[in-house]
Amino acid sequence: MKKIGILTGGADCPGLNSVIRAVVRKAMKEGYVVTGIKNGWNGLIENDMRVLDLRVTSGILDRGGTILGTSKSVATLSLAQINQAVENYNRSGMDAIIAVGGENTLRIGYDLYVNNGVNIVGVPKSIDNALSGTDYAFGFDTAVNVATECIDRLHTTAESHHRIIVIEVMGRYTGWIAIEAGIAGGANYILVPEVPVDIDELCESVKERHKRGKMFSLIVVSEGTIVEGYNAPLEKSIVGSNIRSRKVGELIANLIEEKTGYETRVSVLGHIQRGGTPTAYDRIISTRFGVKAVELVKEGKFGMMVSLLNNKIRYIEIKDAIKKRKAVDKELFKIVDVFSDQ
Repeated sequence: MKKIGILTGGADCPGLNSVIRAVVRKAMKEGYVVTGIKNGWNGLIENDMRVLDLRVTSGILDRGGTILGTSKSVATLSLAQINQAVENYNRSGMDAIIAVGGENTLRIGYDLYVNNGVNIVGVPKSIDNALSGTDYAFGFDTAVNVATECIDRLHTTAESHHRIIVIEVMGRYTGWIAIEAGIAGGANYILVPEVPVDIDELCESVKERHKRGKMFSLIVVSEGTIVEGYNAPLEKSIVGSNIRSRKVGELIANLIEEKTGYETRVSVLGHIQRGGTPTAYDRIISTRFGVKAVELVKEGKFGMMVSLLNNKIRYIEIKDAIKKRKAVDKELFKIVDVFSDQ
């Protein structure tokens, strides 16, 4: 009997259940039994699995989270973990595993494929939209919509109270959520990891806005934004020798209030961006990804990741998706420049 395994690894995001549902529906039509691997790669190591069928996956299209559970993936597994995972894979009779996750989840899967003969097909999940080789990863659109709604709500209170409000969104290494939600929400300033912040320059610009009669400002900032000259260390940056700041929204808000005298507040959106119902767009993309992943298994195209390019579902080698992070499109920076400090 043909059998496909599926796991969801890394941090959760809306759309995971949509992928699971699509994989089960498509796989069953192709004559496969589907095994759900619990809690990411941990489930394969611990042999924690369950059969997935139409009954189990009914009604999960619009549910956030994942019915399989997940776990944050480390960059690599130990030799003992690898050996146990491979043993359990071989004993299970699975023909392949569909690994749904981000950079670390897919890197582990690719290593198992290349070095241990575990057949892997990847599905890109990235709330930050940071995986290369795909225009979008599911989960991102929902995060942008949630962040945009929050920016809209904070806009009214900032204007009413004549305050500066710093809104911290997710994005440790790339600023996709900040850029797109900031543009959609009409933010006055958008700060991202790709461009280190000169805090004095930012404060002078805020002062100029006040002189023009704009007595409030909305500043959207990615959590991984670098503030030049200020070290609240989280980790070394991949950009030069700078240091990423812990609680960067709070850091920026405090500096603005100190340097300008303007009342400043900070709102950290945090995990609210991950939770809840996926948007229609994320449901559609994740469904298309799931169907394509099963097709790749059927065709024996392992070591590949499903991708979205020019609105067409395609596939690329996993190694190309994980070799570097996808920085924000330069065209979006040009749009930000047009509306910055307006």
